[in-house]
Amino acid sequence: MDRNLHLGLDIGSLSINTVLMDDERNIIENRYDYCHGKPFHLLKDLLSDLFTKYPENSVKTVAITGTGGKLAEELIGGFFVNEIIAQSASVARLYPEVKTVIEMGGEDSKLIFMQEDEKDRASRLSDFALNNICAAGTGSFLDQQAKRIGISIENEFGELALKSKDPPRIAGRCSVFAKSDMIHLQQIATPVHDIVAGLCFAVARNFISSLGKGKQLEFPVIFQGGVAANAGVVRAFKALLKAEEGDLVIPEYHASMGAIGALYHIMDTTQPNPYKGLDDLNNYLTSDHARGSWEEALVESAVKYNKDVTPIPDNVDKLDVYLGLDVGSLSTNVVLIDKDNNVIARRYLPTASKPLDAIRIGMSEIFTEVGARVRVQAAGTTGSGRYLTGDFIGADAIINEITAQATAAIAYDSKVDTIFEIGGQDSKYISIDDGVVVDFEMNKVCAAGTGSFLEEQAEKLDINI
Repeated sequence: MDRNLHLGLDIGSLSINTVLMDDERNIIENRYDYCHGKPFHLLKDLLSDLFTKYPENSVKTVAITGTGGKLAEELIGGFFVNEIIAQSASVARLYPEVKTVIEMGGEDSKLIFMQEDEKDRASRLSDFALNNICAAGTGSFLDQQAKRIGISIENEFGELALKSKDPPRIAGRCSVFAKSDMIHLQQIATPVHDIVAGLCFAVARNFISSLGKGKQLEFPVIFQGGVAANAGVVRAFKALLKAEEGDLVIPEYHASMGAIGALYHIMDTTQPNPYKGLDDLNNYLTSDHARGSWEEALVESAVKYNKDVTPIPDNVDKLDVYLGLDVGSLSTNVVLIDKDNNVIARRYLPTASKPLDAIRIGMSEIFTEVGARVRVQAAGTTGSGRYLTGDFIGADAIINEITAQATAAIAYDSKVDTIFEIGGQDSKYISIDDGVVVDFEMNKVCAAGTGSFLEEQAEKLDINI
């Protein structure tokens, strides 16, 4: 005999959490899937997969929460439940002793205060606070920083943070401030595990200050949401809250507490509203609503710079060359040029939070390629890591980025008067008059509109930048 089933969905900004319960509220299915910018395509795939294992008509209740919950309610049926109510409902029933809820997801975070209510233990929501429109201090913030330094957020990040004995202080209120702090720490050779631990403490510190706003977080505190899987952040909350054994609870289904709570709330308060099928969802996905749009390609400038490698002439025994290094926040460029500015060898590789390693790799590859046939006459460095790099290689010149960009542009086009330069984390406008820099501007504190911004959005959409 087929049993009744109850479906809970938490459709968030980065993932969908799916829970399936029976009448006794036993959890039969529990899934966590990244949506990569296509939540309703993923929803269709999840439901199609689910109903290959269970009869579609066995689903008696559909409860939906999260940022995509309202639209999903229209497309597949069921009831939408506000995220605060859903999160608090699961805590009230599964962890009635808890007084404070910390919930941290992909792009939002919540602080919920619970109160004692002996008459109605299912409704204990007292007060709450939400993060603002910035995702700094959420799971997305940690994802971005983990990708920058080349470690897995799922497998390495949290455990690596536990190795740190004295985490450095890193800004957590803004991901751009955090990147700036990280770059400075990298340039002074701070171990990666200390930087990772500093990020975990930054997230926890930002949460407590921006959402708590001086309020007392009473124990027991429960920490749920996807970020609760990160051991480094758990450690940071324990340290900052001065939590003792049992004060900080990590629920078994920490990532799915919203979907579970939505189901509890609907099953307790509302007549079942069954799943209505995929027809409306399919129509939505094939309509213009779900399609992206692209503008026509930009027209390439007539001014080109020569980045092709010029072979060393056969009749030259040793060619005099000049070494240039540009060590930036995200990438490292190594180049050899001759006296006529021809590129003899070049490498472009990720800095990956280890500038000296990037320099070693780039220079060793170039040495293997042309080292026996060149004589380095001088070396210069630029970029955010120019001082560390300059000391490391014994550079003849350490040049600021404005001067370096302008010098190169003028070498290719003596009449240039305007330069736009966009790098990994900063951007520059340079005004030139008759071959002389007369004015310039740099972005101040925000990396929106730079390469890092594009890279992070591409990652969310599962597109290779």
